Parts: sequence; structure tokens; C-alpha cells
Amino acid sequence: MKIAVAGLGLIGASCAGAIKAYTEDEVVGIDLSADVLAQAQRDGVIDSANPQDITQARLVLIALWPGAAREFFTEYLEIFGKNAVLIDFCGVKRALRRDAREALAARPDLVYIGGHPMAGRERWGYEYASPALFQGASMILTPDADTPPETLAWAEDFFRRLGFAGVVRTSPERHDRVVALTSQLAHIVSSAYVQNPLALEHQGLSAGSFADMTRVARLNEDMWTELFLRNSDYLTGHLDDLIERLAAFRAALAAGRAEELREMLARGRERKEALEALELLSEAK
Repeated sequence: MKIAVAGLGLIGASCAGAIKAYTEDEVVGIDLSADVLAQAQRDGVIDSANPQDITQARLVLIALWPGAAREFFTEYLEIFGKNAVLIDFCGVKRALRRDAREALAARPDLVYIGGHPMAGRERWGYEYASPALFQGASMILTPDADTPPETLAWAEDFFRRLGFAGVVRTSPERHDRVVALTSQLAHIVSSAYVQNPLALEHQGLSAGSFADMTRVARLNEDMWTELFLRNSDYLTGHLDDLIERLAAFRAALAAGRAEELREMLARGRERKEALEALELLSEAK
């Protein structure tokens, strides 16, 4: 099978590399950088850098930012192969579903499925890609009600062959609501936290907590700005909730209310223990 991968950054190049490493499929690479395409061919990550070869692709994987993904749909609309399956890897799903429906309306033969690989690194770009990036990770798919069941099952099997531990089906709405908390809010908190001037003096006076809290502050601000703004309704709601709870911690500290502070900390510990129990239960299944 021939597969097209649009966007050979960290995620796209890792996906192309995994296809070459774990399947017999051929990969057509599409990227704005001629240097990246040439390097990917030298590395054996892609078989072709000719964008016209996308006409032969049964599957098109779109590892682009949301705005660029919409432009890609429009630019390649006439040359996507008949009955091709298109899956995007963007970190927001409601906006992409709207964009895809509008851009692909003239091609009812195409099947679009929203996707989001829950894997990444604090570095980005082709040079940091790895075919092992998805090992043990979760792949999210957000099919529509009219997505052919056999196509969806085929896509799930494909991603498992790339090393994903499992495939989660959910709605675009639930994806955006939950990921706003589990990913986007975490990046905002990390960025705000590390901007404390005292962070520059941490050497020798910090351990794992500081490293954990600041890890995802190393981000691509252009991409994350676009993702935040396209999911601002859910993200601002989670921010308001966090600010309210932080304010409660601050009030207890300022007033010296030890019991109140202890109760809030206990609730956090209990929630973390409940999360760990759920994770163990999920692994046992």
C-alpha cells in the first residue's frame, strides 16, 4: 500500500519512519522544506518526495498545524486518490472536523477521520523524529456517525502496527474538552511557572519536582498559540477552575489555616491515588 505523509516534523517523520520500520508499505513524503525531503529520502524514511504520487495513496496522514491542514485539504482536493482515507494528527478536533467538511465537500468519495497521536517530545522538527515514538502510546480517533465501520477498524489495525498500545474512539467535543486539561493546560502552567525569576537560580536547589513542572515549557510557541486559540472555550474554563483552586490555597496559606490546607492537600493526594488505581485497572485489562 502507498501512504502519503504530509508534514515531516517530529510527528510526521516519526510516523513515516514507523511505517517503513514496521510495515511493507511505501511512503510519499510532502513537506515545504526541500532539504527535509531530501534528508528523509537519504535516511529511507520516505520512498518518494513527488507530491503527484499522492494520487496513488490509499491513506493520507496529515501531520500539520490546523491552519495548514485546511490549506492542504484545499490544495490537494483534486489529486487525492479515489476513495482515499484522510486522517489528520492535529491537537484540536472540532475545528478540524469543520474545516475538513467544508474543504472536502466536493469529494464525497473521500473518508476523513480526525486523529491525534498522544505522543511527543520537548523538541520538534525532523531531526528529533524516531520510529519508536509511538511505542506504548495511545492513538485517538474521532470518527463521525457515517464513518464506514470497516474503514475505522482498518485504521485502528494500522495504528497498532505502528506501535500504538491502543486506539481510543471518542467525539471531537470530548477530545477537545479533555485534552484542554490533560495537555494544553499543563503547557500553560509549566510556562507560567518557569517564568518566575527565581527559576534561574535553581541549580543545586531543585530535584525532580522542578524538572517535572518545567519539562513542557520547552514548546513551539507558534503551534501552541494556534492550538490554544482554537480550543479557547474549554481551555479558559479549565484555567478559571485552576485559578479558583489556587486562590483557595493562597487564602489558606495567608491566613495560616493549617487544617484547611491539609484537607486540600489530602484531596489532591486522594485524587492522584484514584488515578493510579484506574491506570492499573486499565493495564490489567
